[in-house]
Amino acid sequence: MDAFVAMRHFLLSNAQIFQRLDRIEYKQIEADHRIEELFRKIDERSITPKQGIFFDGQIYDAYEFICGLIKNAKRRIVLIDNYVDETILTMLDKREGGVSATIYTQKISQQFQLDITKHNAQYPVIEVKEFKKSHDRFLMIDDKVYLVGASLKDLGKKWFAVSLMSETNPEVLLSKL
Repeated sequence: MDAFVAMRHFLLSNAQIFQRLDRIEYKQIEADHRIEELFRKIDERSITPKQGIFFDGQIYDAYEFICGLIKNAKRRIVLIDNYVDETILTMLDKREGGVSATIYTQKISQQFQLDITKHNAQYPVIEVKEFKKSHDRFLMIDDKVYLVGASLKDLGKKWFAVSLMSETNPEVLLSKL
């Protein structure tokens, strides 16, 4: 009987501690559900990263990341990259119908011009223009501007980053072209 009285006294005197533990456990369960939901969305690829660093050898990961950005375009894609080739045309073909695509590059060789002409005869047109004023590479997807640390044709061959330039107005950039 003394043991039951002591246990009752212990429970009553520590009731607040037990209530706090119960609240902590409830919050932990909520956090676990949110983490599980996040992992589920990542597994389903419904969350697209906005930027990232890719290391040498991550050729497919980098390719898939850029193609994911291209696939998400709704209105326009503008690429500023001094070193493009026919592989870029293939990447841009992953865009949805009705999405315009323009490439600005330093030089359009005769071979690349032939690639463009043949491509545009069969697939949705990709406009290609010469532009010699840029050192860096930029990828505009609708109203977002990304700074890309490597030419798209060389993704994953060496370390590079893709950074969302959240404070950059694409219209300002386009007006300078």
